Formats: sequence, structure tokens, C-alpha cells
Amino acid sequence: MAVPKKKVSKSRRDMRRSHDSLKAPAYVEDQDTGEYHRPHHVDMKTGFYKGRQVIQVKDKI
Repeated sequence: MAVPKKKVSKSRRDMRRSHDSLKAPAYVEDQDTGEYHRPHHVDMKTGFYKGRQVIQVKDKI
């Protein structure tokens, strides 16, 4: 059976776990409409990406 040779200190253990925390998803505000969307994603309400129209948005039914 594998047994650690030395005790892992609290500091080393906590440093290893520092990247395990959950992070809030990033959202950016559109400069034209004020709507929030994910960065580097197409704004689905307007169809714009990087200031140009990339998809045609259908009208509301």
C-alpha cells in the first residue's frame, strides 16, 4: 500500500487546492444595447460580434 513518506503541511495542501474554487462566470455589457453577454461570444439578441453582424436574428413570434 502506498503511504506518504512525509506529512503534507497545511500550507502546501491549501496551495494545491487554491485553483479548485468556483469562479463567477464573466459577462460584459454591450456598448450599443446595454445587454449583457459572455465575452468572445455572439450577442444572441442583436447578432453582433466584434462590431459586425454575423447572424440574422429572427423577429419575435
